[in-house]
Amino acid sequence: MSTLAYRTALIIGAGPGISASLARRLSQHGLQVGLAARNADKLQALAQETGGAAFAVDATQPDQMAQLFLDMERQVAVPDVVIYNASARVPGPLANVDPAAVEKAIAVSAFGAFLAAQQAAKRMEPKGYGAIFFTGASAGAKGFAQSAAFAIGKFGMRGLAQSAARELGPKGIHVAHFNIDGRVRSARRPEPSDQPDSTLDPDAIAQTYIDVLVQPRNAWSHEIDLRPWTERF
Repeated sequence: MSTLAYRTALIIGAGPGISASLARRLSQHGLQVGLAARNADKLQALAQETGGAAFAVDATQPDQMAQLFLDMERQVAVPDVVIYNASARVPGPLANVDPAAVEKAIAVSAFGAFLAAQQAAKRMEPKGYGAIFFTGASAGAKGFAQSAAFAIGKFGMRGLAQSAARELGPKGIHVAHFNIDGRVRSARRPEPSDQPDSTLDPDAIAQTYIDVLVQPRNAWSHEIDLRPWTERF
């Protein structure tokens, strides 16, 4: 029997990896899951597996984000949990990287997170409960060379999470930022046989999100760092 007090979840920026593991974990706990990404066709198999619904959205567009939440309400239900997992990278030397591409990447990581949080807050504040989770990365705590766009976006998301937690926490809405500080293993990037525990298991990451969802309000976590023990601080 599920220990979660929530019944529905919307994952924005869904795909393989962390978000797929989250969708499976949440559905196992009895939550109805909505999955959103630019290409909804790629989500059909996961939606079928989890009994969820798939939606297409450009997370950087306010009208599309608003429509996503309306579609979620009509086809599933108002989401009790919203997880923003979308991000974009534009690697390259600072002097040469394309400004337009950087602008778009920042919009995906930070502005899209704001739009999701805004739509979620509108629905959660009247109820007095809910959870808004942001999937961060090492770049939100330390900017790496030739990765300015990713660092700006992830630092922005982290700042948003801190601000939202202080504003919405007193209203019963649990806001948390998860710093995924290390490589996440996948079929394309399996665990190196000569370096055990050097990558993060997406199922283990998803379980941490579940663990945070069941925290009592008097001891909420607002920022969680997840890293392999081999990762340097």
